Amino acid sequence: MKKVSTKIKWIFAIGQLGWSILAGIIANLLVNFYLPDSTGNGVITFVTSATFLGLTVIGLITASGRIVDAVTDPWIAGMSDNCSSKLGKRIPFMRYSALPFAVVTVLIFCCPVRGESVVNIIWLAVTLILFYVFMTAYCTPYNALIPVLGRNQKDRMDISTYISLTYIVGTGIAFSGKMVWEGLWAATGWDYYLCARLTLAVLAAIAFVCMILPAFLIKEKDYDNTPPVKENTFKSLKNTFANKHFRVFVLSDIIYWIGITIFNTGFIYYVEVLLELNNYMVLFIFMTFITFVCYPIVNVLSRKFGKKKLLVFGFGLFGFAFLVSAFAGKVAFIPNQIYGFIICVLVGVPLSILGVIPQAIVADIAESDNIETGVNRDAMFYAARTFAFKLGQSIAMILFTSLAVIGQYTEVGPAGQTLIRNNGAGYRISLVIALILCLIAMAVIIFYKEDKVMAIIKKAHPEENA
Repeated sequence: MKKVSTKIKWIFAIGQLGWSILAGIIANLLVNFYLPDSTGNGVITFVTSATFLGLTVIGLITASGRIVDAVTDPWIAGMSDNCSSKLGKRIPFMRYSALPFAVVTVLIFCCPVRGESVVNIIWLAVTLILFYVFMTAYCTPYNALIPVLGRNQKDRMDISTYISLTYIVGTGIAFSGKMVWEGLWAATGWDYYLCARLTLAVLAAIAFVCMILPAFLIKEKDYDNTPPVKENTFKSLKNTFANKHFRVFVLSDIIYWIGITIFNTGFIYYVEVLLELNNYMVLFIFMTFITFVCYPIVNVLSRKFGKKKLLVFGFGLFGFAFLVSAFAGKVAFIPNQIYGFIICVLVGVPLSILGVIPQAIVADIAESDNIETGVNRDAMFYAARTFAFKLGQSIAMILFTSLAVIGQYTEVGPAGQTLIRNNGAGYRISLVIALILCLIAMAVIIFYKEDKVMAIIKKAHPEENA
């Protein structure tokens, strides 16, 4: 098989840049778009913020999307592992899912009724479910290429580092969406939501171009000639979860994703409400810079100390960062602006660790399982991991949107209109919950037996993994 070049590694990473823009739009902007922290001056609500049994409509809808994922993740993974196309097992799925993935992301924000309406709720539910289906169709086969291209520890860690870099850039591009459309709105005087949709359409177009590049420039057959898996989807999924090392990792991963998604979803609220600042984009860029600087360091340290130790450290530091964030705006002797930068440093470091290490761990587990069983289930391992973080994100959306309405109140505006405001109590509670979740994730990952996984790989490929 052909050895992967640095050029191919970067081409592959560009695909992650694309899909992370789309995922970032939903993770960082969806709730703020449909559940703004305040109304007035052109900002309205499209769905009710009322709760049922403590749950918001948006929280329930996002959870419904993940229920669909429970079927589509293993289903698409099974089809990919069994694919016998001349293009390979993964590339065909990436080619055909990229465009609908990009288009439906924009449609999520194009609800037909201007104002609160049941029609908007139905629109959001349908488009969000489609988003998760197309996201799975692209991301599961894409991630399954990681162990294919990274056949040794150096290549695997390089790929994990590169895609982590492009992931954080993509997330940053998505996160800038609100700043861009508000700037366009201020400069042109156009309708606020027209500016938002135009901005998101441009971001989705950029994402689409990035996603199709690896799908057309990487020749999968040059790197993988393993035969299709002759297992049905459910048997393959069962055998995947039969791997005890994977079960421990996935449990920790789900818990972690709940915590980090709470923080990501609430970041704008934490800055604007708790810190009473309007420069959330400056803080996000600074946090991204810290993460960037740390990526190469994580790559080196993982080879010296092992992936598990770094993961434990990352969870612990995340927990401390969330604890500090919970007191945002309450520490009188530290100016809010400085406090914001402190939070960004504390979050940026573990973000670099959790951006690189988990993908490499899944590749390790998948390879060791392949060695032991003689069956290549790369896509199914990544499908299970993808479902894990989607499940975590779903639970986080339910938690955050339900907590966000705590402390919400109304006041009469200068023109006699009713305006929505928030004192931030629910946002602080969400950070405490994120802290607890990260500590639990840290406790779970301690039970992961990295030494046993690596021993299997080194025994089979001593010359490549020395």
